[in-house]
Amino acid sequence: MRKVRSVAIAALFAAAACSAPAEDATATEASAKPDSAIQAAVAAATRTPANVARDAHRHPAETLAFFGVKPGDTVVELWPGGGWYTEILAPLVRSGGGTLYAAAPWERGLNRVKEKQAADAATYGTMKLAEFPATGAGPKVADGSADVVLTFRNVHNWRFGGADKTADAFKQIFAMLKPGGTLGVVEHRLDEDDDAAKEEKSGYMKESSIIAFAEAAGFKLAKKSEINANPKDTKDYEKGVWTLPPSLTEGETDRAKYVAIGESDRMTLKFVKPAS
Repeated sequence: MRKVRSVAIAALFAAAACSAPAEDATATEASAKPDSAIQAAVAAATRTPANVARDAHRHPAETLAFFGVKPGDTVVELWPGGGWYTEILAPLVRSGGGTLYAAAPWERGLNRVKEKQAADAATYGTMKLAEFPATGAGPKVADGSADVVLTFRNVHNWRFGGADKTADAFKQIFAMLKPGGTLGVVEHRLDEDDDAAKEEKSGYMKESSIIAFAEAAGFKLAKKSEINANPKDTKDYEKGVWTLPPSLTEGETDRAKYVAIGESDRMTLKFVKPAS
């Protein structure tokens, strides 16, 4: 009798497990633990001291761990600007024999990372340069070649040109990724109940807007993180997000106030290109 009862109880637990809801793939994660390779890249002596000072606001180790970046990956950094993340990604990817692309409007958008290449071939010499969005003016990242594509605080720039440019950018990103590849997005976050028109001028975007662009291109939202959140950011500045550090476009006017707020409140979204 005991054996029969035990079997029945086991069956009930099994049935309960089967009927339990699956883990929410878009659940928010508070943090991610960086591995030793990411930690070593963040600690690289080749980084610019002024950039290192921004780590407390940008959480690069935790962010790259959340996106799942590995040393042997083919990684594309879109619109790297002055190369803040490039300084971390170059030694990280090189340490595992991977490939790093810097992709931006050809070729003015790559001038500052080209300066890094010229000044430090040991760190940046193997980095490849590509045009994004691709127009034929320069080399492009080959379709289906990237493991990870990363964009940090750039989607609003595509949005300034109108929704069509943003949609095309996401389509091009989708094409360059391998099936199962990852798109990591960090962007200034506009509150969902705020006026969507602010996306055209403030530098902030709604999470729902970026998710819609990504899903329209074929991506699936995998996870969100609050790694780069900043609840002190009121997002109501006349000169937009650039009022805050590091831009501080108001100059000395209320400088202490904006420095105390810190950098913007940012969404951190991980998308996946379906494997099939």
